[in-house]
Amino acid sequence: MKKIVQIFVVALLVVSCGKNDKGQLVGVDGKSWNPEKPYGMVLVEGGAFIMGKADYDIAGLKNAPTKTVTVPSFYMDETEITNAEYRQFVFYVRDSVVRQSLAEMASTAGGGQAGQGGGNSGSIQDFAFKNAQTQNAGGNNQQNQTPYEQYSTLYDPTDKQLNWDIDIIWKPSEYPDQDYVMVMDEFFLPSDQSYNGERMKDVTKFKYSYKEMDIEAAARAKGDRTNFIEEHVVEVYPDTTVWIKDFSYSYNEPMHNDYFQHAAFSNYPVVGVNWNQAKAFSDWRTQYLSSYKKNKGRKNESSRVQSFRLPSEAEWEYAARGGLEAATYPWGGPYTKDDRACFLANFKPLRGDYAADEALYTVEADAYDPNGFGLYNMSGNVAEWVNTSYNANSYEYMSSMSPNVNNKNNKRKVIRGGSWKDVSYYLQVSTRDFEYADTARSYIGFRNVQNYLGNSLNLNRR
Repeated sequence: MKKIVQIFVVALLVVSCGKNDKGQLVGVDGKSWNPEKPYGMVLVEGGAFIMGKADYDIAGLKNAPTKTVTVPSFYMDETEITNAEYRQFVFYVRDSVVRQSLAEMASTAGGGQAGQGGGNSGSIQDFAFKNAQTQNAGGNNQQNQTPYEQYSTLYDPTDKQLNWDIDIIWKPSEYPDQDYVMVMDEFFLPSDQSYNGERMKDVTKFKYSYKEMDIEAAARAKGDRTNFIEEHVVEVYPDTTVWIKDFSYSYNEPMHNDYFQHAAFSNYPVVGVNWNQAKAFSDWRTQYLSSYKKNKGRKNESSRVQSFRLPSEAEWEYAARGGLEAATYPWGGPYTKDDRACFLANFKPLRGDYAADEALYTVEADAYDPNGFGLYNMSGNVAEWVNTSYNANSYEYMSSMSPNVNNKNNKRKVIRGGSWKDVSYYLQVSTRDFEYADTARSYIGFRNVQNYLGNSLNLNRR
């Protein structure tokens, strides 16, 4: 055995000599990589700043004492996530759930050529799993399997692919057969719960499932890491009833009916989304880009992408300040008007005169001027979820390097920036507020960030 090992080592040395490294330690090159700025995001170069209240704490909360902290570079969405962008997530999940049910029904119904993909036989079989024939063939098709499919313990033979080559038929009069009718009826409310002649979808049926690992807990513990992996199942449709529930004795039905769905509001920030839904969207956005890169399969390019996520509270405040030290607002301050007496953000000015800033509710996500980093509406319009749990004393004990205090048992999550219905105090970049993770509001939205790989020195060489 010792002789075999020696021969193996010699063989390795011979192989290494053929790489022109002259026996020197030259390192192993990874795949070619260049920074890729995600669409709709800007690069925020990291650095140190004084986090917390630079002005007098009018509310006397004493929850944001000044502290010097440092954050690394990251990408951030130029605007809040819009209705159009969130609809892309909702429609993807909706269509995935419907196609899954159609494919499962096709598998049990029989009577057709399953898994052809893209065909149109006029039955539910058009929506069968794309690899259904391979699964049905079983061992007879083993000679066509790859070594991964034959030998890997990670291969799941029941992992069937949805057929996206044919459009879902939504119009009842065009349903192809009885099985299709049975599936589709499950996703709509009964006729006695619909009105105005509309056939309304049961939005509670459309859920997104993803897994998340508590890396901090896993890193400090020993044992099976499966104990730290948790699956989340989240309803994806925003709660449009917030336009009614948030305000008593106020007529907001038009916003309830049209704000999320109508094209007139496509470029407005999505609201009615709780913290859990914002996290689910972030995961889907990551998987969506990763799936595209895998399918494209460009040579020497990794399909792994940096995760989209909610910003930490420190990242959000650093970005909101736009490079200004000790500023009250993203534009500096201390006033909320410019030299032409125009308001600089969408909020509640003049003791409740909502229209004084020419906006009764929300405005377009790219309204008003951006701050020094090119970010729009970091104050006003809608408040924004961040990936931090609210604790009035957290500034006292959080790290000064990439600080973040996020306790999964603490359901109070920080929101920042103030909104269209808030007074100017909540627009201050240092003001902290919170809402419960499972609560949606008509004045809370979010935006994503993504890690920048490398350090700030890379920025000057680009």
